[in-house]
Amino acid sequence: MSAEPAPATVRPLDAAERRVLGTLVEKAKTTPDQYPLSLNALVNGCNQKSNRDPAMTLDEEQVMKAIASLRALGAAAEVFGNGSLARYRHLAYEWLGVGKEELAILAELLLRGEQTEGSLRGRASRMDEIADLPTLRRHLDALAARGLVVWLSPPGRGRMLTHGLLPPEKLEKVRAEVGQA
Repeated sequence: MSAEPAPATVRPLDAAERRVLGTLVEKAKTTPDQYPLSLNALVNGCNQKSNRDPAMTLDEEQVMKAIASLRALGAAAEVFGNGSLARYRHLAYEWLGVGKEELAILAELLLRGEQTEGSLRGRASRMDEIADLPTLRRHLDALAARGLVVWLSPPGRGRMLTHGLLPPEKLEKVRAEVGQA
């Protein structure tokens, strides 16, 4: 298999890009025997009802547009195996400069949006084990220092956070919603 090199540029992602990237990371970690994903499998993964918030209905054209954008960023690649069917994989480790637990954390945030530390630990651990809350917090602090995680509430029980790949206007909306809760 071969992947084309692309410049690594981290920028906020739109909703379809976030869902596609999150799905690619999740499927690489949870169903490695079916990865990289065909376009059909990627569309199905993006639109699945479990482990997603909000639920989305993306068509092939929307997913292909998101893939093209992610490829231009250096966050995804098109690969070919034994056959001629194109498949898609993420390049998120390189694009974001993160380790496996950090990528599981970010994928969970991309797929479900803002959540508490406790919920995040349990959900991200289905992709890569995160031993305990102090371990999670070390990863979150490192990600926050790079702007890849954004704290939405002060330290303490039920502390909320999200990923830092939201466009500024969407991040402000999320902050306002969490502030009202």
